[in-house]
Amino acid sequence: MNYYSEIKNELINNEITKKVKDYSKNKSDLTTYYNVGKLLSAAGKHYGEGIIKEYSRRLTNELNKKYNERTLRRMRQFYFVFNKIKWSTVSTILSWSHYCELLSINKIDIDKIKYYIRVTEQQNLSVRELREKIKNKEYERLDNETKDKLINNTTPVVTDFIKNPIVIKNNTNKEIISEKALQRLILEDIPAFLDELGTGFTFIKNEYKIKIGNSYNYIDLLLYNYEFNCFVVVELKVTELKKEHIGQIEVYMNYIDKNLRKVTQDKTIGIIICKKDNKFIMEYCSDSRILAREYLEI
Repeated sequence: MNYYSEIKNELINNEITKKVKDYSKNKSDLTTYYNVGKLLSAAGKHYGEGIIKEYSRRLTNELNKKYNERTLRRMRQFYFVFNKIKWSTVSTILSWSHYCELLSINKIDIDKIKYYIRVTEQQNLSVRELREKIKNKEYERLDNETKDKLINNTTPVVTDFIKNPIVIKNNTNKEIISEKALQRLILEDIPAFLDELGTGFTFIKNEYKIKIGNSYNYIDLLLYNYEFNCFVVVELKVTELKKEHIGQIEVYMNYIDKNLRKVTQDKTIGIIICKKDNKFIMEYCSDSRILAREYLEI
């Protein structure tokens, strides 16, 4: 088999397809690069690793377009990875540039790649936004139970995609010594904070005032999740989690359920964002609707 001729024809046909059928450019790119990767893999087994350098030189000269060694190796890697996943599941919503970002992940993990493909599709991420999520190790900050649900295609719940720790950008580099300061930091980029919690979260109000008995209390952040149809109470702490924090947020959650929640809505959940997650206290917390998440300043 003449591997070089097959590779050259794949690339030429792709260029023709992109000129004639503009709407299918991305699909044509991905299909072509997968097929080229498959041919490069077979050619390497017959002629050795050096064949990529030779093919790169010949393709660049004959097609008047730069096909460097790095690009050809990316195509081969693309084939290796998605041959394991099954080519039929490859999303054509993502561009070749998106896939190059995914292939740059150290220690390729199929489940991790599937996760980033999923969030890129759901959130319509640009290449830069995808790169930022990978850099911030978003997948690694999901708990093992959530990862198992993704692998087994189990229906998630609202709390599954809340990362731990939650990354909060501190552009001022000032030490956070109070809940008010932490709140201001979050409010400076509320979309980024909501993204850290997962999908479907919307901001209602900070310092949400409620009246319990004869006194007023203030919920640090009141959110709503439209995907899971429930209110979300967020309390901010700059200390380790304490048992009184759990009691406090339970009171706030019960208030929201009694005074704001409609019968068609699910029960309110609570998130305590603290300086350090205290596993011992959470082990003995009877309310599974309450989550504790450590925050990490960057």
